[in-house]
Amino acid sequence: MMMTTAFMVATLVAPGAAAVAAQEEVKVHTGVIDGAPYRVEIPGQWNGKVLIYSHGIYPKGYVPQEIELANRPETKPVLLGKGYALAASLYSKPYGLSVRESVRDQGALLDWFTRNVGTPRQVLAWGASGGGLNSVLLGERDSRVDGVLAMCGPVAGGTALVNQLLDLGFVVRTLLAPELEVVRIADPARNVTRAHEVITAALATPSGRARLALANSLAGVPGWTRALQPRSATVTEQIEQQTRFVERVYDELIWGNLRADVENTAGGNPSGNTGVDYRQLLSHVTERGLVEQAYRNAGLNLAADLDELADAPRITPDRSAVERLTRLGTPTGRAKAPVVTLHPVGDGVAPEHERTYGARVDPSQIRQLYVHRGGHCQHTAAEELTALSVLEYKVHTGHWPDVTPRALNTMANRYGPDYNRLFDWLHNESGVMQPAFTRFRPYPLPR
Repeated sequence: MMMTTAFMVATLVAPGAAAVAAQEEVKVHTGVIDGAPYRVEIPGQWNGKVLIYSHGIYPKGYVPQEIELANRPETKPVLLGKGYALAASLYSKPYGLSVRESVRDQGALLDWFTRNVGTPRQVLAWGASGGGLNSVLLGERDSRVDGVLAMCGPVAGGTALVNQLLDLGFVVRTLLAPELEVVRIADPARNVTRAHEVITAALATPSGRARLALANSLAGVPGWTRALQPRSATVTEQIEQQTRFVERVYDELIWGNLRADVENTAGGNPSGNTGVDYRQLLSHVTERGLVEQAYRNAGLNLAADLDELADAPRITPDRSAVERLTRLGTPTGRAKAPVVTLHPVGDGVAPEHERTYGARVDPSQIRQLYVHRGGHCQHTAAEELTALSVLEYKVHTGHWPDVTPRALNTMANRYGPDYNRLFDWLHNESGVMQPAFTRFRPYPLPR
């Protein structure tokens, strides 16, 4: 099936005058269900379909001014103009790893929608970052979901993610600062502050940068996290990009309050490294070459550091906590609903998650799409709408369209510049990017 069929062309096109007019008739519902605020927007010409959006991991205390209904604000007028109802719960616990709350609260919102608006003829779950994982879990656990679009999420599961981040913290603690805590953190705020001091000092020296490269790379963080620029040719800049990403996205999950929240959710420590051979892990990570070059530049002995990691006391997880987090937050891949995933190849939330998750899914039920770009969730509205149209086609026809990069980029190019803008919040840069769907096969997760 070619993507240029009439259905694909008509599914999600840029809004014209009719779409703008339709937005004026949008009815907005807000409220709270069992402690979970929600927002629903319904166009006057509702097509019977609902898109239920799951947000990512918020820091503790953060509340958005308006509940997110899409990853890119530019997509809302397109979707409403085509008749889609948009819905989202903020969850009763909006911060941290809310895998349990998201499935329960989004399900309750669908119940509310059926009672107060009508029974949808189609429900699509979609989300970005942690919301990508939440959407996959919702698709597996709620039979009303007809399809899932998971964007830039840790879809291999929460247990895989916390083990990645434990590896990063373990390397930093062992090689740079033994006073840092990585599990059962007594004072998360103080621990984060000290970690920042250690990392800032390490960035200032070749040996420190080499050890940061090792830690970051074992967690799957690429040396390219800049959305509007090509990958840097310099080792120092690549390590700085890795480290900036970790500090802005992962630090609380490694050193601080979000790590404590994970342990609270799991009922104990769900991550450990008993039996982990870091020398073996390094042999099959994406950024192995960056690590080796950084050590050469520093005149540092990589083998000696790997020996030190091998000799360091290991962290033993609580078995019950591992089982609980696995049960709550690890997809099985056995959903009835088809799944589309979308990921930048240079995302610090490692695209390696896609390969691990994809191996669990019936190949006839999944398509995994990639854009050639750095940064977390740095796909344009045009690219996200294109991925959504791929899912819609599968749900509508039972068949997958053409998902070659050429076909996908052709579809994304139907949108104008306003749908191809990006803001790289990590580097405070903005600009218009061309559609960049590409062929890509991630490495497996290190473990």
